[in-house]
Amino acid sequence: MSSSRLLSPALLTLAVAAFAIGTAEFIIMGLLPLIAADLRVGLPRAAYLVSGYALGVVAGGPLLAGLIARLDEKRALSGLMLIFIAGNLACLLAPGLWPLLLARMFTAFCHASFIGVAAVMAARMAPPGMAGRAMALMFSGMTLANVLGVPAGTLIGQWAGWRASFAAVAALGFLTLLLIRWQLPTHIGNHTSGETQARLPGRVWPALLASVLAAASMFAFFTYLVPTLSQVSGLAAKHASAALLLCGAGLVIGGWLGGRLADGNLDQALSRCLILLCATLATFYLLAARLPFALALMALWGGLAFALCMLLQTLAIRQAGEAAAQASALNVGAFNLGNALGAWLAGRLLDHGGTLAQTSLLAAALAGLTWLLARFISRVETARRVALARA
Repeated sequence: MSSSRLLSPALLTLAVAAFAIGTAEFIIMGLLPLIAADLRVGLPRAAYLVSGYALGVVAGGPLLAGLIARLDEKRALSGLMLIFIAGNLACLLAPGLWPLLLARMFTAFCHASFIGVAAVMAARMAPPGMAGRAMALMFSGMTLANVLGVPAGTLIGQWAGWRASFAAVAALGFLTLLLIRWQLPTHIGNHTSGETQARLPGRVWPALLASVLAAASMFAFFTYLVPTLSQVSGLAAKHASAALLLCGAGLVIGGWLGGRLADGNLDQALSRCLILLCATLATFYLLAARLPFALALMALWGGLAFALCMLLQTLAIRQAGEAAAQASALNVGAFNLGNALGAWLAGRLLDHGGTLAQTSLLAAALAGLTWLLARFISRVETARRVALARA
C-alpha cells in the first residue's frame, strides 16, 4: 500500500486534532512563571495547574464514556472539541488561580476520550494492514505539540501575556472543529454507535495496568532527566534545550517505528521493545557520567519509549474487541496515571537518599515489571485463542 493513501485528509485532520490537544496539555510548562507572576502565587502553587490537568484526564475518560457511546465517532469528536474550546476560553477569562485550575481540569475532561476515539477512528480508516501506522500518524500530532506547539505558545505568552496563549489554543481548537466537520466521514465501514456500548471485557484490565507501569517507567526517568544530565553527565545549562530536542527526535522516530511494529507480531514487538528499554536504562545508569554516551542512550530511550506507547495502545484496542473506543480512552487515562506514579516514585527515591542516576534503575525495574505483565497477557491470549479454535 502506498503511503500516500495513509496521508488522507481525514487522518491528517486527526493529527491536527492531536496537535491541538497536546499543545493545550503541555503549554502550561512554558507559561507557569508568567502565570505565577501575574496571579501573585508561588511556582509550587502554580504547578497545581499541571497535576490538575492530569487528574482531569484520568477522570474524564470514564465520566464521558457513556456519553460518547451513544454517538458516532464524528459527533463524539465534535462534541469533545467543543468542550476543549470552552475550557480554553474559560482559562483565558479565569480571574485567579483556582478558577484557572478548574478551567484546566474541565479542558482535560475531553483529553482521554478524544484521543481514544481518534485512535480507534484512525485504525478504522487505515488501508488494510496499516492500522498501527495510521494511529502513529495521529499520535505524531502529540509529538509535534511538544516540538512546535509549546515553544510557539510560550513565545505568544511572553509577547502578549499568558491569556493570549490560551486564546490561541482556543482558536486552534475552533479550526480543528471545522476540519472535523468538513473532513471526517460520518460512518466508517460497518461501525455504528452501538458498538461502543459493548461491555469492556476483563482481559482489557491487564493491558491497562501494563500502560500504567510503562508510563511510570517513562516518567520515573524523564521527570529528572535534565537535572541528571546537568549534575551527573556535565551538560551545560544552555544546552538543555538542544538535548531535549534530540530526545524529541527519538520520540518522532519511535512513533513511526512503533506504528510499523504494531502492524506485525504485536506480542513479539512488545517483548523485544521492553527488553531493549530495560537494557538501555540500565546502561544509562552505568554510563551517565559520560555525556556523549548519556545523550545517545537518551535518544535511544526516547525512540523505544514512544514505540512502546504505540504498541500498548494497539494492545488495549486488540483486547477490547467491540469496546475499542472505551478501552482506548481508558488507556490514555492509564498513561496519565502512570505519569504521576512514576514522578512520585522517583521523588520518593531521591527523598530517601537515592541519586539522580538511580532514577534510571527505578525506570528499568518498572519496565521489567511491564515485560512480565506483557508476557502474561500474551500467554493468556494464546491460550484463549487455542480454546476458541477447539470449541
